[in-house]
Amino acid sequence: MGESIIEREIGAELEIAGEVRLWQAVLVRTIQEWVSGPVRQHLQAEHYLFHDNTDFPRVCQSAGLNPDDLRARLKRIRCRQPLAGERIAA
Repeated sequence: MGESIIEREIGAELEIAGEVRLWQAVLVRTIQEWVSGPVRQHLQAEHYLFHDNTDFPRVCQSAGLNPDDLRARLKRIRCRQPLAGERIAA
C-alpha cells in the first residue's frame, strides 16, 4: 500500500528537521574553527562569519537562525578573544 498523507507529512517534517540540523552543524564547525582552529582556518572562518553577506545569511536561514542575531552574538564573543596574531599555540 502507498503512504498515507500523515506518513508523507511526517516524513517531510523529518527531512526538514534533518536539513536544519545539517546546516546548524555547518555553522557549529565553522565557529569551532574560528575559536580554536589553526590560523589559516581561523582567518577563513572569521571572514565567513563576519564578512560574507551571501552564503552566511542563507546558511543561517537554512539552520533556522537569524544571521544578524548570530553575528551580534559572535561579535560579543570576538570582543573577549585575543586577536589571531595573539593566539597562544596549544
